[in-house]
Amino acid sequence: MFLSRFKLNYGPWFGLCLLLGSGLFSLGCGHSGGTSNLLPPVVNNTLPITVNAGPAGNYADGAFTSVTVCVPKTTNCQVIHGVLVDTGSVGLRLLASALTVNLSNQTSGSATVGECLPFSSFYTWGPVANADVKLAGETASNLPIQIINASGFAAAPSGCTSQGLSAVNTVNDLGANGILGVGIYNHDCGSGCTATTNNPNLYYACTSSSCTAMNQPLANQVQNPVSLFAHDNNGVIISLPSISASGALTASGSLIFGIGTQADNGLGSATVFATNSSGNINVSYKGTKYSNSYIDSGSNGYFFLDSTTTGLPACSKNTGFYCPTNPATFSVTLAGSNASTGNLSFSIDNADALFGSSDTAYNDLGGPNPNSFDFGLAFFFGRNVYTAINGANTPGGVGPYWAY
Repeated sequence: MFLSRFKLNYGPWFGLCLLLGSGLFSLGCGHSGGTSNLLPPVVNNTLPITVNAGPAGNYADGAFTSVTVCVPKTTNCQVIHGVLVDTGSVGLRLLASALTVNLSNQTSGSATVGECLPFSSFYTWGPVANADVKLAGETASNLPIQIINASGFAAAPSGCTSQGLSAVNTVNDLGANGILGVGIYNHDCGSGCTATTNNPNLYYACTSSSCTAMNQPLANQVQNPVSLFAHDNNGVIISLPSISASGALTASGSLIFGIGTQADNGLGSATVFATNSSGNINVSYKGTKYSNSYIDSGSNGYFFLDSTTTGLPACSKNTGFYCPTNPATFSVTLAGSNASTGNLSFSIDNADALFGSSDTAYNDLGGPNPNSFDFGLAFFFGRNVYTAINGANTPGGVGPYWAY
């Protein structure tokens, strides 16, 4: 998730797979394979999403939904609104301030399990708990999730705080009540966190005063809830309407679970772009190939290259965005590891001017992202965008891939 998410003077926010899948830890954001149940319709697999300013009222191009969190095997449940839908990360992460049900934290011996998850410009810290999570008519039972900034939990260890990133602890920090990571992998770390060698130290065994880095078995890692569904568990589709180049006050769409598993989630004529081993695709622009590129609903614009390469000036007011004098159009070619290709044209407008309105949805918002292309939510308008999970069978082949 890369995201210059707010309208005023906040920096870019990249996706989890930029950090974990593009070389920082080389974990591919988790590697356990899964299968899909290709069955007739059995459940409601569609969750409404809304692009708006979010629960803090300061978001641009954020797709939000509601999740139901329950104490496992009980009817003690809570609906949490304003959760950001992110195909660039894996797992459900909720602010403790938004959570009222009492979930049990994971333990390792006498210690409590905590996690430090680095995004591009911030990190999330807090204990790992288990919950039954309900999304539309689907349920991920006993799902490990992260609770951000839990009261009384140990402070973030130096291995977390020394990375030069800021902590997100409140709804104003995050702009959301949580993150619903429904990306291309099953686990947020995978085999990289189960081994001692080259362990990236995402998981910690914590007492009330200190935390020690630990290995974390796959079953206990924060997981993609979709991969734990009984049905419709091979990926997701985000469907958003077309909007005007001048923006829209809000926009409503759907997060659809499963690919080719029900009548409403067929792949149709979408082009499949299989990812490489790092979870990325190739994008070519003016004869140069950028191999660490991706599609990510958690980013709020087209984030690509730099001002020198694009000729677009950066904004002085809304840092992290481009502010051309006039709208600029770019043409690129996407290529997957399955040899599929597709041409794409998109426009970038002046973010300062766009943010001067009361709109919250934009299809021509963008900013710098050196040596890479991140097709964020601005790309999703007017399309069905598919995210297939690693190892899962789909009509477009075995995931991981993106398609549109």
